[in-house]
Amino acid sequence: MKWLKSNCFQIIFYILTALTIIFISANVLVIVLEGSQSLLRCISLPETRFAFFLSIKSACFSTVFCFLLAVPTAYVLSRGKLPFCNLAETVLELTMSLPYIVLGLSMLIIFSSPFGKWLKEIGFPVVFSTNGIILAQLIVNLPFAIKLSTTAFHSIDNKLERVAGLLGASEQKIFFTVILPLCKNSLISALILVWSRALGEFGATLMLVGITRMKTETLPGSIYLNVSTNDLGGALASAFILLIMSAISLGIANLFTYKNKRLGRYE
Repeated sequence: MKWLKSNCFQIIFYILTALTIIFISANVLVIVLEGSQSLLRCISLPETRFAFFLSIKSACFSTVFCFLLAVPTAYVLSRGKLPFCNLAETVLELTMSLPYIVLGLSMLIIFSSPFGKWLKEIGFPVVFSTNGIILAQLIVNLPFAIKLSTTAFHSIDNKLERVAGLLGASEQKIFFTVILPLCKNSLISALILVWSRALGEFGATLMLVGITRMKTETLPGSIYLNVSTNDLGGALASAFILLIMSAISLGIANLFTYKNKRLGRYE
């Protein structure tokens, strides 16, 4: 009895941990077991192949644009060189806590305005277009990418930058020869995670471009359409594909995170 009382804390936590793992694993297991059975049938369908390649293409484009904006923004925020820096960070983090369908609604209003119509006239339609998928993924993932990049820049010892400055290096040279090499693994890991999140984006995409077969159908959209038509096998097959791609992305991201931890340990 005395042993039980002394170890009660650990026992409760181990039980809660086991329940958490079982709860999450059960969902993953359902996707693996049920989705793998319908995978071969669904891969042969042109709709599934279209959704797969559109998801890959849009995720790649949106991730590139995301980091072209996120890295400079994170650098400015992490160095406190922007007026009202704390307010700017709060606004960016606020969008992370909003439902994605709300972000999609705001973008729908923006691109349904005369500005959006003008973009359509010059050959860049957004609403109900594949361009809108990229922009939806961008608005959803940009605050997340900025947060990860800011954390990476904050992890650098400022003394190294000051030493480089004393040696005559310009701010541009410090950024490219000191900061980026030290943050390389963290930024690559963040880029992979953002790409993986872009693959699974659905709420903002649904609101901005809708889900149309063979036009704006990504893998999450394919799941939605298949469930709507009572094709649970097709939905689970698309979910299984997303699960595999997410697992590979997470594994690669964790590899770069592990390398970064090892470098930090040696330093």
